[in-house]
Amino acid sequence: MPSKIRNSLLWIFDAFEREPTYVRKPMFGCDAAYVDGLLYLIAADRAKPFDGLLVATSREHHAALIDEFPALRAHPVLGKWLYVPQDDPAFEELAEQLVALVLARDERVGVEPSPRKRSILPK
Repeated sequence: MPSKIRNSLLWIFDAFEREPTYVRKPMFGCDAAYVDGLLYLIAADRAKPFDGLLVATSREHHAALIDEFPALRAHPVLGKWLYVPQDDPAFEELAEQLVALVLARDERVGVEPSPRKRSILPK
């Protein structure tokens, strides 16, 4: 059954609405933004540590992104991705800057989504 609770962080994805390849999908009870088929950002409006913006990236880009955006940190559960909690004072500004990176197709952000496992049960 789909959740009736609206994610209060969906405003972060507003700038993607003009992107023809933008798709929003549910992920971990949160909302994920895909552009050009790559997973970029996850808006998480749940209990800690899923209470902010997750940045889908590879570990090789962590240092460069944290240098540029010091509020980012490794996510405590999904350590392969970076994260900023929504109670961080820089949250809104950082969210806008990260959206700009996505729109610029910055190579440091975005990952190929894992293929979904197909059910072996008959339809």
